[in-house]
Amino acid sequence: MPHASHAPRGVYLITPDEPDTARLLARVRPLLAGATWLQYRNKAVDAATAREQAHALQALCAEAGVPLIVNDDAALAAEVGAAGVHLGEDDGDIAAARALLGPGAIIGASCYDQLELAQRAVAAGASYVAFGAFFPSRSKATPRRAQPQLLRDAAALGVPRVAIGGLAVDNIAPLVEAGADLVAVISGVFAAEDPVAALRAYQAYFA
Repeated sequence: MPHASHAPRGVYLITPDEPDTARLLARVRPLLAGATWLQYRNKAVDAATAREQAHALQALCAEAGVPLIVNDDAALAAEVGAAGVHLGEDDGDIAAARALLGPGAIIGASCYDQLELAQRAVAAGASYVAFGAFFPSRSKATPRRAQPQLLRDAAALGVPRVAIGGLAVDNIAPLVEAGADLVAVISGVFAAEDPVAALRAYQAYFA
């Protein structure tokens, strides 16, 4: 049965590609008080550094009471005791991740611009579905573009809906209105002049 983690709402913060572990922790630590979930995603480091960073972030998140979700790697999520894993289209099988991580794990699926992918993901045991990109993103190429109506259409799935892709404080209102339970943000917070203030501005939409 999908695990909705008490219908979370707010900012799903995703880590930047920061190669230095101490600096990554220093950047993340002050934001945990305002984040609903944290996803560890780092495309710029080797496997050993990823393990080090994931272990360190799990300790920080446990202390702050924020679920840590590991991007793409169910085995790493299991190793560090993370709350769950997020899987893209080519990142592995949802049912296998569920078997590895257990019934209480949060397992997310990237569903891009397709309701059918979301339906299949939930049927396979996904806890939440992520749609996007809604806007051009700074963190990766986004050839597929989702529309707010997709969030409305996905309400019947009964799991949290995450919006991702180029989300800024001045463009998320229609997505929250359309039913986004969580907004996934990297540069909108981490590249801001004042990341804590930026995070608060996103969270205000869920107050």
